[in-house]
Amino acid sequence: MTIREAAAQASAKLKKAGIENSSLDASLLLAHAVNTSRTALIAAGPETLSNESFTAYRSLIERRLRGECTAYILEKKEFRGLEFLVNPSVLVPRPDTETLVEKAVEKLKEEKGKRKEKSGGKTAIDANHFYVLDLCTGSGAAAVAIKHEMPQIEVWAADISTDALKTAKINAARLLPGDEPIHFLSGDLYAALPASGRQFSLIVCNPPYIPSGEIKKLSADVQKEPLIALDGGPTGLEIIKRVIEGAPSYLIPGGELLLEADPRQMQDIGALLEENGFVRIKTYNDLSGRERVIGGVYE
Repeated sequence: MTIREAAAQASAKLKKAGIENSSLDASLLLAHAVNTSRTALIAAGPETLSNESFTAYRSLIERRLRGECTAYILEKKEFRGLEFLVNPSVLVPRPDTETLVEKAVEKLKEEKGKRKEKSGGKTAIDANHFYVLDLCTGSGAAAVAIKHEMPQIEVWAADISTDALKTAKINAARLLPGDEPIHFLSGDLYAALPASGRQFSLIVCNPPYIPSGEIKKLSADVQKEPLIALDGGPTGLEIIKRVIEGAPSYLIPGGELLLEADPRQMQDIGALLEENGFVRIKTYNDLSGRERVIGGVYE
């Protein structure tokens, strides 16, 4: 059997099982089975697949058919051009969250420009010195990506899951220079922060925001991701509300809060931000054109 035939057969099986992106999953898993890149795999289409590789591939496809997501099988996922290690203790980084990172970087660069302008065009000592906090960091995808794109800033990242933090630390060590490129903290939201009263220019958060009653309606592979990172309580807003209410104590004057959430929640989140003193509240669309990130400035 050729590589192309094996991929086609596997894709058909996955599609019949109702798995989205069946062709992509089939090719990614096949590349993993033969220990090559997906690009090289496509170029090698007519080549014959060895019996050993076919057996390994069949095993991977069976795992996918049982509802295990491709990223967990591969133990990696690309996010913002970086390859993150993932496992069942963390959510799989998604393109939706790239919007959160993109807007965070834009905000920081905008503020950097304002500081430089205030200094008369000269590079102020603190022009690049920002403190950024990533709550519910999970695999560390947002924190690491922001730090990777703006190396001069100081990033703090917190999560209630110690297993998730272990993965985040590994990703930071793999993808960023320095012995401790990010300050990782264990605890429940702001309770993880030291008592010194650290304040931040920007807080970002991709919190659990799926209503408890909708968890069972999710696809089988998503239901295998950590419940603690999915379940946002009865309304889906319980964690989000706590993040918003606590943020003013940890933001500098003019600091911003950015949250990822379900497009259906944006109106309610906007009201919560306004109730807690945030102004210039704005939503931002993801790659599919849906409102995915919302934020505001605390003055």
